[in-house]
Amino acid sequence: MTTRTQDGSAGDVDYGTFGSGYSSYRRPDERIARFIAEALGDARTVLNVGAGAGSYESAARTVTAVEPSESMRAQRPAQLARAIDAVAEELPFADGEFDAAMTLFSVHQWSDVRAGLREMRRVTRGPVVVLTCDPTVVRDFWLYRYAPEVLDTEARRYPSVEELAAAIGGTGTVRTVPIPLDCTDGFNEAYYGRPEMLLDPAARQACSAWSFVDDRVREHFDKTLRHDLDSGAWDEDFGHLRMQRTYEGSLVIVRATP
Repeated sequence: MTTRTQDGSAGDVDYGTFGSGYSSYRRPDERIARFIAEALGDARTVLNVGAGAGSYESAARTVTAVEPSESMRAQRPAQLARAIDAVAEELPFADGEFDAAMTLFSVHQWSDVRAGLREMRRVTRGPVVVLTCDPTVVRDFWLYRYAPEVLDTEARRYPSVEELAAAIGGTGTVRTVPIPLDCTDGFNEAYYGRPEMLLDPAARQACSAWSFVDDRVREHFDKTLRHDLDSGAWDEDFGHLRMQRTYEGSLVIVRATP
């Protein structure tokens, strides 16, 4: 059963409290957008489920957006179509209404992932595209040394790629998406070579996993990372990442066709 938070969000994050600065730090990266556009193929009508502020909708053609959070709908730029207030598990569309469907950085917040993906498949004639993180490699990121609770949370929340593919059905592929060094979309791994950015509380707040940990975890992270940056310990172990053009971490696209 789908439950809604105070602001109308359907899932495990209350974006009325958490998402106020989301659009400032989670700006779509054009290089990631190209992977999404390629996965959508030549689809003319695209459903975007859990659309949020509309990131990456430019990768599609005619978009119908679904977003249950009132605060996130309010952050959508004026040039984008208004989002429909609905949830993935109960999409208000006819069978096969869209050429393609996508959901980006969203499935880990749904109350019933399988039901939501089955609904996406029901209303879609062609590919269903899911941009998500592979929970089996989430903890391989350097952040685990400083805030293991955050990545433990991420690993628990993200469904496995096998579960996603099974729920969508059809013929599926899984593709790792390289993250650029100057990535403009500020999820945790986007700062793989810019650790100082995660010392900014506003940048952390744009990554939903940080909303599940308490001040003790945040303070420990801030103290230990600052110490290792000042002492050179971080650069001794991870400094090569500062010059690495892309990082292949947990970011993946799961794509399935009927």
